[in-house]
Amino acid sequence: MPFHRSLRWSTIAVTAGLSAGVISPILMGSPALAAGTLFFTYGPFERTLQVQSLEAFAATGKVNEDLRLLVRGNDPEKQKKMREALVFRADVEPILVSRFFNSNIGEDVLKLLGKNITMKNGANGALAIRGALVAAAFDKDGLSLLNVMKKLPVNISFNGQRIASVTREAELLIKGTETLISLMRDLTDIEAQAASPVDFAKLKNPGAPGKYGVEKDIWNLVDTSRQRKFYVEVYKPKELIESNVPVIVFSHGLSSQPKDYAVGLRHLASHGYVVAAPQHPGSDSTWVKGLINGTNKDVFDVNEFINRPKDLSYVMDELERRNDESFQGRLVLDNIGVAGHSFGGYTALAVGGAKIDFDYLKTECNRSFAAIDVSLLLECQALELPRTAYSFKDNRVTSILGYNPVNRSLFGPKGIAAIPLPTMFISGSYDPAAPPARQQAASFTWLTNPNKYWMMVEGQAHVNFDNIDPGIKTSIESVTHLALPNEQLIQDYVKSMMTPFFNVYVKQDPRYKEFLQSSYAEYLSEGQDFRLDFITAASSPAMEKAIADFRKKYR
Repeated sequence: MPFHRSLRWSTIAVTAGLSAGVISPILMGSPALAAGTLFFTYGPFERTLQVQSLEAFAATGKVNEDLRLLVRGNDPEKQKKMREALVFRADVEPILVSRFFNSNIGEDVLKLLGKNITMKNGANGALAIRGALVAAAFDKDGLSLLNVMKKLPVNISFNGQRIASVTREAELLIKGTETLISLMRDLTDIEAQAASPVDFAKLKNPGAPGKYGVEKDIWNLVDTSRQRKFYVEVYKPKELIESNVPVIVFSHGLSSQPKDYAVGLRHLASHGYVVAAPQHPGSDSTWVKGLINGTNKDVFDVNEFINRPKDLSYVMDELERRNDESFQGRLVLDNIGVAGHSFGGYTALAVGGAKIDFDYLKTECNRSFAAIDVSLLLECQALELPRTAYSFKDNRVTSILGYNPVNRSLFGPKGIAAIPLPTMFISGSYDPAAPPARQQAASFTWLTNPNKYWMMVEGQAHVNFDNIDPGIKTSIESVTHLALPNEQLIQDYVKSMMTPFFNVYVKQDPRYKEFLQSSYAEYLSEGQDFRLDFITAASSPAMEKAIADFRKKYR
């Protein structure tokens, strides 16, 4: 299937209609609906638009004279999407809307939006926007762009130039993602053609279950130095037959929990690994429930940037304490692999040696598109930390796997270059939360260890929708007309590549190195509607040049 199919529209759906690619043409005519008139500026010019014109346009497609300038040049298909975006109703609990926009991240979003949607006297419009959002969420007509605009006060002014800048950034992200996907495909083909032929059909499939049965333990730990209680899910082979048992420590994503990743963790355990996956209590699903019920103010505790890496190191300490009694001293604890998903990707990179670069992060957080970049909003919360040279590197860690890792703006070029270890990134081409063009592309080129790898799963969209709600995937497909891959295929791809990676760098078995190449990804993709692309350090110069060319062309 075409890899770029409806990429823009998929992003809109996954982010509940908040993509600036469709919002901004409407926002340029969307202030002050409470009085029936919208005001917007573009340089020295100010124009007005009647709310009735927007309502008529949304309902029938009629373009009144005062709306004509805003839709001029848009073909019928774009006009249709504008109308759909106006009335798209986000199915969100009103109280959650209120609590989110009172959280630190929510307030950051509002302040960034408020630079573009101001009071008539030029003051930031954050409070007015929050009031309109909450009022619309509680209104019988629900949370839609049109209803939000109806709830805005009369003295709001929209800065057309600034909104156009945000729009351009959003469009560049989409264009950059499409360019990246095409480039990844080309580089995968180039590397595969240059490689020596391997008959993978005759080799044992590393994505298949291993030879060991798997059992799970739950450890309840207390790190008294931090007064931090958390549990750890430990997956292990039922019988420790091998004398040297390899270890992997895994970090879950924001608002999730270790059991959400049980399929992959059990798979590694079946191949002989002991896998320890701690709960991160300041950023897990329980914390988010606290946000919903009002006991927590923020989406996550900002100290998680510090506590998460320390959780992983504390788990390694606990493995050392329990090694003799529980594992007959067989655990190999000076050569540990770490892995993590999303926020857990940050965590894994941090214990692997990446360092937060506050100056770089501050620059990134001041950019015009920050309000529409979900991952950047998360990263910018680290600016609340005391400024110090944090170092979370744990010398027991020898390899890193980051799955949809949030990382780029937190670490920057210098922070990523500080990682001395073999590293693999896993990305999803449809990921709206940690888009690969923003979060992994440049980071891959900044990695300095020659043993670096990057795999991209076509159609993967950051989360396993089956774990959240089986109906969400169906809803997205019905709204966007975008087919998403079966979760089983995604899992097969991931298991088939992460197992050789850890076998090479944790088990130190060089036989699995032949799987860590583009030709194996092409072999796995044969006959599939959704491809797997895979590149190594050999493609890093071409990736770096492509990024530079893109920036030169569009900026």
